[in-house]
Amino acid sequence: MGAFSFLRSVYDLDTLDTRFTNSSATPYKAIIDSRNDPGASKERAARFNGGKPKPSRWRTPEFLLYWPVVLFCIPYMLWVAYGVSTPSNPQYKKFERYLSPGWIPGRQIDASDAQYRTFRNNLPYMLALLVFHPLLRRLYNAVVHPITSRVPSSRPTLEEGDARLKQRASFDFGFAIIFLLALHGISAFKILAILYINYQIATTVPRKSIPIATWAFNIGILFANDIFKGYRLENIASFVSSPAGGLVGEETALVSWGRWLDSYGGIMSRWQILFNITVLRLISFNMDYYWSLDRRSYSPLEKKQLDPSALSERDRVSIPAQSKDFTFRNYIAYTIYAPLYLTGPIITFNDYISQLRYKPATIELSRTIRYGVRFALTLLTMEVMLHYDYIQAIAKASPSWGEYTAAQLSICSFLNLHLIWLKLLLPWRLFRLWSLVDGVDPPENMLRCVSNNYSTLAFWRSWHRSFNRWITRYLYIPLGGSSFASPGSVLRSIANYVLVFTFVALWHDIQLRLLIWGWLIVLFMLPEMLARVVFPARKWEKNPTAYRMLGCVGAVANDLMMIMANLVGFAVGLDGLKSITEGIFGDVSGFTFLVCALGAMFVAAQFMFEIRESEMRRGISLKC
Repeated sequence: MGAFSFLRSVYDLDTLDTRFTNSSATPYKAIIDSRNDPGASKERAARFNGGKPKPSRWRTPEFLLYWPVVLFCIPYMLWVAYGVSTPSNPQYKKFERYLSPGWIPGRQIDASDAQYRTFRNNLPYMLALLVFHPLLRRLYNAVVHPITSRVPSSRPTLEEGDARLKQRASFDFGFAIIFLLALHGISAFKILAILYINYQIATTVPRKSIPIATWAFNIGILFANDIFKGYRLENIASFVSSPAGGLVGEETALVSWGRWLDSYGGIMSRWQILFNITVLRLISFNMDYYWSLDRRSYSPLEKKQLDPSALSERDRVSIPAQSKDFTFRNYIAYTIYAPLYLTGPIITFNDYISQLRYKPATIELSRTIRYGVRFALTLLTMEVMLHYDYIQAIAKASPSWGEYTAAQLSICSFLNLHLIWLKLLLPWRLFRLWSLVDGVDPPENMLRCVSNNYSTLAFWRSWHRSFNRWITRYLYIPLGGSSFASPGSVLRSIANYVLVFTFVALWHDIQLRLLIWGWLIVLFMLPEMLARVVFPARKWEKNPTAYRMLGCVGAVANDLMMIMANLVGFAVGLDGLKSITEGIFGDVSGFTFLVCALGAMFVAAQFMFEIRESEMRRGISLKC
């Protein structure tokens, strides 16, 4: 394979996640068996395209007009951001204090974002752990917990599956306890106490009360963690030893002891900051256990006559784990599974147990290597951007936005969203890579780049994808989903979206601006929902070009609304967005730039449409 062919394979959707190129209802073993069948991919493409794939537009006269726009706009955007980041810029002194020495000669790096700075500083240790953890598992499997079987069969038996589950879960449980103590020190016992209470809710509360008790407890934990700042023992001791507590004479000793214990906070003493991701796994365990109680009288595997070692991803998620699998050991192994503990991606308890019992066919060395190369290239992209475009430092310095031109305001704000996307993407990809190396295949969290989204609804299916799938399974569908068949169903659907995004906002952080962000997302979904009802695709089958142009107009409107919502939630806030808007509409030059930008966004939407059409021609239908 040549260098160019390898690079193309690195950026293939199948490298990113096999879930993108294959149906979730098809076992991946069947995909492997059909690789040598040239008719299989053609059949899949015909099914997705109704047997009539649309011809490519990349070299049509229409797109020959679009290409110069794209080839000009991308370098121009980077140049504008670079221009405001040079020492010769009048505003440079205001944000210079947020810059740090860089590794590119002659350039400093914008390390002002705390999240990325923490990730960057700890990257060597995380990469070392990525190597050490799987090697330690191999040693454990060989020395401490070997499986005494002769030769592994091509179709593992139930006994072999149980043996593999016991082997992997016992290692994950032991490593989870050590991992917690190293990360959080004395706070590991607080986390284990929360986990124990949640486990008791699932296994001891009356069956009909499990869902409401689970949700109430875990949402309460989100608020309690935020209010009490991780339950510092010094503060608890101060409260207990207060005059109201009746232990006046022991106040100094008890508080000092609590402070001494707090000093053993491990590598990450503020454990509550990243505990939100664990809350999702707590709810997943309890709800999967609750739903499993409905199927204790029969085996779904036997009823559907499925091979348990070759389940599709849909079956791994939906078919309950066996009753004997809902043990406290497996529960801890799942909730504190080291590769996914800190940031995810999120995997359901059913899926985790299934992958522990039988190695997923999607774990292939060649794909894992390509995925690792893709992560390295993404990291390099982030580093180069931060060395040349100091957008985040500018925003952090609380500048006077009126001193920037409309082009600078708009482009820097847009590129800031790309940096936010990259800083979230990198940890998710690193920890998913660790999980793949360890033999567990969680969903990929990011599918589309920020610049490749035109639908608000589809955006949320591709951004933090594993969280979206979690929301769909445990919240959206139980609430009733959405339907636009009647006015009553429309109102109910809107109410469901409001509830879902209120939870999403509170889950991210308990802040007013994030609540506003969540409600803005719902508000900005409404025009797209209405447009789909007013302009159904079936009525435009005879005018596909006109429908595509109409869709591009809607895509531009969607893009503007998504940019505004995410700037409010994750970048400049409501006041910053107001200042940026005033700067754009402040004079004729700003309005002129806006018109040119809308034209460029229209061209970009045409490219997005064609990218998805090219995927359809390959038999890939992602619906986002």
